[in-house]
Amino acid sequence: MNQRFRGFYPVVIDVETAGFNDQTDALLEIAAVTLKVDQNGWLVPDQSIAFEIEPFEGANIEESSLQFTGIDPFNPFRDAVSEQKALNDIFQLVRKGIKNTHCNRAIVVAHNAHFDHGFLKAAVERCEIKRDPFHPFSSFDTASLSGLAFGQTVLAKACKSAGIEFDNHEAHSALYDTQKTAELFCAIVNKWKSMGGWPPAEQVPKAGNDECDH
Repeated sequence: MNQRFRGFYPVVIDVETAGFNDQTDALLEIAAVTLKVDQNGWLVPDQSIAFEIEPFEGANIEESSLQFTGIDPFNPFRDAVSEQKALNDIFQLVRKGIKNTHCNRAIVVAHNAHFDHGFLKAAVERCEIKRDPFHPFSSFDTASLSGLAFGQTVLAKACKSAGIEFDNHEAHSALYDTQKTAELFCAIVNKWKSMGGWPPAEQVPKAGNDECDH
């Protein structure tokens, strides 16, 4: 893993929110899926973690966003936690993954990554978390990658083009969307590998080299 993404540890993130402004609008759900390289060298989803989030104090909530996601942030049966609790638990899992894979830092993977990364960073600032394991501005955007690989930028359509089952009734749940985004990212990376695009030619040992003799 540490060689595949230049020392970065990719973690798939999805958020559900009460608007589009990461500085003012409530974060309502967040989920993360870590990835691993299996024994055959293929990238696959690993561990999942997800939380329903209590709106931060003074958060703006747009009714149109709630109608779109179907989330009722004031439902007494929501098992919601604070942003602080959710981020601490997610970051603990991410730091463990970084250590186990000998990577240097995590990197966000998300569909339209600028949006999810922005809400993640805003929550980190509100919670005054000093050690954010994610790169501050770099990310892997599966909307762009799937546009290249499959000619589709909408998550549901990209998944279907990649042969990944997608249930529109389950969409707009942070956990479901994160799991599907993880499958999509793995499919793109593995497709590139299967086509001979990885490892690069200059990294493939040639017959007679020391690497092949031992």
